[in-house]
Amino acid sequence: MKQERVLRVDAHHHLWRLSRGDYGWLTPEVGPLYRDVEPADFAPYLARNGIGRSILIQAAPAVAETVFLCELARDNPFIAAVVGWVDFADPASRVDLERLKELPPFRGVRPMIQDIAEDAWMLRDELSHTFRNLVALDLSFDALIQPRHLPHLIELVARHPDLRLVINHCGKPEIRDWTPGDADFRNWAEGMTWLARNSAAFCKLSAMPTRAAPGWTVETFRPYADVLLDAFGPERLMWASDWPVLERNGSYDDWLGAARELVGSAGVDAIFGNTARQFYRL
Repeated sequence: MKQERVLRVDAHHHLWRLSRGDYGWLTPEVGPLYRDVEPADFAPYLARNGIGRSILIQAAPAVAETVFLCELARDNPFIAAVVGWVDFADPASRVDLERLKELPPFRGVRPMIQDIAEDAWMLRDELSHTFRNLVALDLSFDALIQPRHLPHLIELVARHPDLRLVINHCGKPEIRDWTPGDADFRNWAEGMTWLARNSAAFCKLSAMPTRAAPGWTVETFRPYADVLLDAFGPERLMWASDWPVLERNGSYDDWLGAARELVGSAGVDAIFGNTARQFYRL
């Protein structure tokens, strides 16, 4: 009997078109990222690595950009799902969520928490209605956080235990500045482990290269990957490229190869495909 081939998934990448004007952070100062990034630019990376589907993530705080991404997904079948944006503080945010949910690839939202000055923003009372609506509408929440946000994310999942949540980019540990075992590393590891063991949170194995200094190797990432593999296990860990942001300090093929080496043989099907398929309801 022929064994069914597991569908590989890149669980986090971006596409953008500068002329839209949605992207306040995309300026000439970001260097090579200051360009249009279209589906035709991304598809060859998937094809040569045997990856069949991808999850397209917002890059601008605008509902209009989410609609644009859903249109790209409609025209490019390899894009299996879109994670967009709504204004969490807007009393009418449910209207946007319901409208977006009518677009087939839309799966959830990602507020750009790392860019918000207030670390505890996610705990504001005026945002609670949107978190409740995500649960009611069975939509997911991508948490774009940095280590300083971990205590607040722990409080958030305590308030909304039924929220389908995935932590982006390993919680963004400062790999370039930390030494494994130091206080900052331990605090990150303890926070991520708590979330894994005391909530239903998932985590994306992504962005390690852009958190590291140039010249990284597989061993640069191993202490961090070991924490996540032990805490979340393959069933709640999903690999992602974070392309094209990845290009700031690495290539698609090199990061994918490093991740495969970090994961080893156990859990490959889950981390490189099945976990994302489950979480995003592909």
